[in-house]
Amino acid sequence: MKNLNELLSLKGKRAVITGAASGIGRATALRFVEAGAEVHLIDVDIEGLESLKGKIESEFEVKVHIHRIDLSKNEEIEGFWKSAPPIDILVNNAGIYRFKSILEMDESFYRENMTVNLDSVFFMTRHFIEQTGKRHGIIVNVSSIEAFLPFARNLIHYDMAKVGVVALTRAIAKEFGRRIRANVVVPGGIKTESVRRMRRRAILKMELDKIWTVLIRHSGRSCQGCTLSLQRNGILYKRCHNPG
Repeated sequence: MKNLNELLSLKGKRAVITGAASGIGRATALRFVEAGAEVHLIDVDIEGLESLKGKIESEFEVKVHIHRIDLSKNEEIEGFWKSAPPIDILVNNAGIYRFKSILEMDESFYRENMTVNLDSVFFMTRHFIEQTGKRHGIIVNVSSIEAFLPFARNLIHYDMAKVGVVALTRAIAKEFGRRIRANVVVPGGIKTESVRRMRRRAILKMELDKIWTVLIRHSGRSCQGCTLSLQRNGILYKRCHNPG
């Protein structure tokens, strides 16, 4: 199989990729440098960025710049763009993926999710369009299949934001299409590290719920001194050592 740089060249292009420390963003960064692009990588996880930078510099002869930026803080976004060189490509990939029922979330949780998953995409896009001036540019936004086909429970806030990313992309293409090529990618289920981490937490919560259910069902009965053990196969074993 041919290397990407033999099929597509991004030499001489500068790209900004958000959420680059892991998952889709990390994979995207690696493909961009493989095609010869100079990259500016943004994430709140500075250790992940440093690890990726080391890998890129050891395998590719391209310039790589890392920026520890909290995209929930607009002042940090503005600070980046004030000092950024001319950028040709913007990839808005960063997002947070946290489960919570609409009946349980407070305003703080809601605002944090919307700020990162939608607002940061808006502000990064606005600054990019301003910076390009009359130059041509490319925007790639990352949404989710959840925007069109919600399949997981307790992600209403996430689904809303990802629908907004799609609408934003279409509006940008309509209004600025003569010089800005804007498209949105809608990934299906991908086992990124954040997804695996959330899955482990969800499984742990379900397992704890099983334990509490057993304890509650047996309260007031003869269950005393019980040892509950959850096996990998999902079977719950109970041993009771009732006092004589």
